[in-house]
Amino acid sequence: MAVRVRIRIKPRSGGKIEEVVALVNSGFETEKPQILMPIPLARRLDLWPPPPDSYLVELGTAGGPVRNYLVPDALDVYIVAQDRVRGPVTCDVILSYFEEEVVLNDKLSEELGIMILGIGSGRWRFVDDPPDKIRLSEKPQYFY
Repeated sequence: MAVRVRIRIKPRSGGKIEEVVALVNSGFETEKPQILMPIPLARRLDLWPPPPDSYLVELGTAGGPVRNYLVPDALDVYIVAQDRVRGPVTCDVILSYFEEEVVLNDKLSEELGIMILGIGSGRWRFVDDPPDKIRLSEKPQYFY
């Protein structure tokens, strides 16, 4: 089991707000906070078709390079735990043709204050939680 957290996604252009489960992926490395989003969720948030300020980027993946649209500074993201909400963090969104889960990159995860305790067991905490506070991963949510 990986670390998955509940997040609230608010498009900066207005519109619908969604709460979804996202995979925390420390191997998704970029220079600024980014979120990878499946096209079906992008449609619900009025981010598909891609807005005029989007542009194509080529991304390196384990399966080889892929091209996706990137929308700069498109979202405000909050992390939603049982006892608190943390955020917002403004981030880019990458619109993915292939991914079925929402994925948080390293910078966004850090800015949301996520500290991974056990990546295989899905244990995590906020950086400012007491040392004995252990939070558990959410169940995966897929978008087809």
